Order: sequence, then structure tokens, then C-alpha cells
Amino acid sequence: MKKSDKRIINRMNIVFFLFLLFSFFVIGKIFYLQNTHEQNPSVLIETIKNVEVESSRGNIYSENGDLIVSTVTMYELRWDSKIPSKNLYNSGLDDLSINLSNFFNKEKDYFKDYLNKARINNNRYLLIGRNLSISDVNLIKSFPIFNQGLYKGGLIINESHSRQSHLGKIAERTIGYEKVDRSGNYIRVGLEGAYSDFLSGKSGLRLMQKIADGQWKPMTSYYERDPVQGYDIHTTIDTEIQDIVHHELLYQLENFEADHGTMIVMETKTGKIKAISNLGVNQDGKYYERLNYAVGESHEPGSTFKLMTMIAALEDGLIKPTDSVDTENGILKFYNKYEVKDSNRRGYGKITAARAFEVSSNTGIVKLIYDNYKDNPERIVDRLINMKIDKKIGVDILGEGEPKIPHPSDDTWNGISLPWMAFGYGVSLTPLQQLTFYNAVANNGEMVKPSFINSIGSIGEKPIYQIDREIIMPSISSRETLKSVKKMLLNVVEKPWGTANNIYDKDLKIAGKTGTAQVDYTKDETQYISSFVGYFPADDPKYSSIVVIHKPKKSEGYYGNTVAAPVFKKVAKKIMNNIPIEIEINTNKLTVVF
Repeated sequence: MKKSDKRIINRMNIVFFLFLLFSFFVIGKIFYLQNTHEQNPSVLIETIKNVEVESSRGNIYSENGDLIVSTVTMYELRWDSKIPSKNLYNSGLDDLSINLSNFFNKEKDYFKDYLNKARINNNRYLLIGRNLSISDVNLIKSFPIFNQGLYKGGLIINESHSRQSHLGKIAERTIGYEKVDRSGNYIRVGLEGAYSDFLSGKSGLRLMQKIADGQWKPMTSYYERDPVQGYDIHTTIDTEIQDIVHHELLYQLENFEADHGTMIVMETKTGKIKAISNLGVNQDGKYYERLNYAVGESHEPGSTFKLMTMIAALEDGLIKPTDSVDTENGILKFYNKYEVKDSNRRGYGKITAARAFEVSSNTGIVKLIYDNYKDNPERIVDRLINMKIDKKIGVDILGEGEPKIPHPSDDTWNGISLPWMAFGYGVSLTPLQQLTFYNAVANNGEMVKPSFINSIGSIGEKPIYQIDREIIMPSISSRETLKSVKKMLLNVVEKPWGTANNIYDKDLKIAGKTGTAQVDYTKDETQYISSFVGYFPADDPKYSSIVVIHKPKKSEGYYGNTVAAPVFKKVAKKIMNNIPIEIEINTNKLTVVF
């Protein structure tokens, strides 16, 4: 046998022997892992897997196309120091350090030491920078070593999303948010919470590798499954009206040092919410969007509820606007213990039912309701229930307050339940529920459901969901009754005796009702809720609105006409002044001069 042949055979034997050793090693390793896994499954830890990547949430727009909320995409850059080759690292280190020094405004030697330590320690997830924009990322990607990408240069790009409100703190509770608490439960507030399924889109998948300290490093520069951006929400909010409402309400709350307040502006015919503001005070005396009082806070409305009881009595044919009622000396007693008092301590004497409403006489309204329903209180309660006052509106925003209308069959019903209900006590409604009823009067009896959303979809594409106008009731009462109460609501503002005559304006017809409800009236220190609810222009209503201010400083004023009504007027005037006036021009009478 030739020497060359022997060499070949010897080499083959060596290769075969090495291959045999490797095979034994692999088989032994498999046996070890299987045996270890059977004894303690937790020892075998998954190190590579597809990880869900959050998608970008859809935007929220106003009705006039302004961006209200958008998703801001920020980037975090990391570096796997083990990936660059020795030649690439040594040749590019100085230039990379200089570039990073210029970008982050730090010394060159700082970055050179920083990168070298990472290389020595085999750091596979070194932080380069956080909260970077896409333009920042593109610039850093052009730096030496990093310009070789993930597979050669080791540059890792992580993407994160945050929500940014373009209205600042305005309408914050209505816009809302979605977040996860420590227990993993979702907390959903406002429109962000109500429409989260549409806004959130679909998450993507990216292949990740587990490295030291429980960190996961992307293994690829692409997604296994691309994330899909969420749909956009197009709201009914008018940003100009919203800005007016926020600032006028804020001014009045500060002026009267009130605890909190809310204001809503609704489009009469459609029920679209054009603006909504909810402001409460903090310990430092600053006002912010603490809670969504308009939707969630149910309280005794006081005199604004007189519209509901007046309509009930007119519809049942038990009274007419011209009927006379004696308010006596402004005090009415029940069981020689409980008193109903007028704000005018001398009373109004004998006045019509309509005038009792317009001057907001508690004794007059209570007499009209109690005398006509005391033998059959179920009748007025059933009438109120028939007008759906006892039902939630069912708005999409979570947390709507529960309305309360007491019934004679309730265990809590007693001898003063009926008279107290007549002028708005013992009942409970949210501001939005009250406004929905008043809006029905302005809308010729048709009660429409308030809406915050016009459509859902992506800009430039056909909406996937269009919100249609929803009718709660075709009519809350007869036309004759509506005509009567509309006149009363107008007289509240326009007549010298009306409780809101102080906001009369010859250029803008306003119709509405004041409310001054006592809070904690069973205690020594009584507080008040001041309100005004109505619509404008009264002869052809375009908007309805409600202002509710809780616990104003009594030394500054607390009646509805003093605290709430002026806010209503200021907002109404500013809204109408921004609406172009249509003028018909007879072109036949125009003279054209060349």
C-alpha cells in the first residue's frame, strides 16, 4: 500500500472518530435534556419565541377635521456588542464614538469607553438612546458600524407608542384613556375606552431571543406578522366650541370658587355633542378634568325638573297655563313640620300656573302638582316614566349615572315624596339626561339620543361604521303642551319677572330654566347646585345646552341665574357670532360697473 493511501485512510479514520464523538455528545445531550425536563420541566426555558408587538392606535378627530388625539411613535436603540467582527469594530470605533458624541452632546472618550466595556463584557443589549424620533433613528443608522444593520453591525431598533392629546387638558375625561392596572385588568375611560376595540388595531409578531436579565432581543429586522394600525374615530366635537365652553366654565368656577362644574352643548336636531367640559378643583385650588360629571354624576336637579312635572300635568289635562294658584306668603307646610319655601319670602300672591313656572315659585308648582295628584300619585309617576325620564340614555361612554324617579310602590315612598318631587327633590338625573329632555322640547318633542361619534374608519377610505341619528321617543308630549312650555321657557328669560331675565339679549333669543338645588339640606351648613338648561336661538333652535355648578361660594352667589345662566349666555353669544349669516340678494337689482 502506498504511503499516500495510508495517509488518506488515517485522515478518514480521524474524521470518523471525531464524528462518532460528536454523535455521542449530541445523543448524550438530548438524553440529559429529556431526563432533566422530566424531573424538572421548569429547567428547560424557552429562549426563542414570537413576541406580540403592539400596533399603533388609531387617531381621534374632531368634526371639523382637527386632530384631537394621535399616536406618537418613539424609538429606543440598543446594541449587540458581540455581532460586529473584530475588523469592523476596530476600524469603525473612533468614528462611531465621534458621531455619537456630536449627537448626544457628550465627550468622545465617554462613548469609546462605553462601547469598549460593552464589548469586553459581551453586552448584547447595550442602551444607545431612548425616546428618539424616526429622523433621529435614521441619522444614527448612518453612523459607522451601525450602518451595517442588525446582522453585521448589531444595531437593535425597538418601537414604542404613546398617546398625545392635541387639546391638552381640555375634554380630557371625555376623550379618556385605556390602561392596564397591576393586576392586568383594563381600565377604560371615555371615548378611548368605549371604542378601544376599533382604535387598538391588531398586534404584530416579531421573533425574539431571550438574553441576560430576562431581556428579549429582536432576532430579525422585520416582523413575522406586521402590526395593523387601528381605525380612526371621527367625533362630533367642534374644537372651537369646545375651547369656548372650557374657558367660560373655568372662569366662572374660579370666580365663584366652586367645587366642580360641567357644561354640555348639543346640536338640537341631531343630538351631536359639540362640546363637553368637566372641571373639578384640586387641593391647590386648580381646576382640571377630574371626573366626567356630565355623564356620570346623578343628583337632585331642583327647579329645572319643574319642566317635567309641568308637562306631565298639562298632558294629563289637570291644569292649564292660565289656571290660578295662590302662592300665599311664599311658605307651604306639610304635616306642620316640613316647609316648601319660595326665594321671594313674601310670596307672589295669586298667579297663573305659567307665571308660577316663570318665577320658579316652589309653592305654586307644588300646589299645582300636589292638589291634582295627591289622590293618585301613580298617575304623575307613570307619566314621567312614559317620557322615559327613569331610563338611562345608553351613551357609549362608560359610567352613565342611574336616574331615579320614586314610585308610590317603593318602600321609601312617604307623604312628602310627591310634593318634593314636584320641584325637583327626591329625584335624581345626570346633566346629560336633563339636557336630553330639554333638547326634546326644543326639537318639537322628538327626543334624540346624544352621540359623541360620527364615524369610524381610516381617512380616505369608506367608514366601516357610520353612526346614525337615533330617536329615543318620537314625541314626549302633544304639540299644544310643547307650545305652552316653550312660551314659558322663553318668558323665563325675556319677561321682567323671569328668573333668568338678567341674561336677556335683544340680539339672541334664549329659552331655558334656572335651577338652585340645595345640597346637604338635612345638615346645618347647606350648599347649593346652580344650573341653567335651555336652547338657542329660541325661535329656531340650533343648540341646546346645560350648565351645572356645584357648591359655589355662597358669599359670592349661588342662585342659578347668578352663577350658571351667565355662562350659558356667553357661550351662546360666542357660538352664534361665529355662524355666518345668510342674506338673500336679488341679483336683478344689482348694477355691474365695468
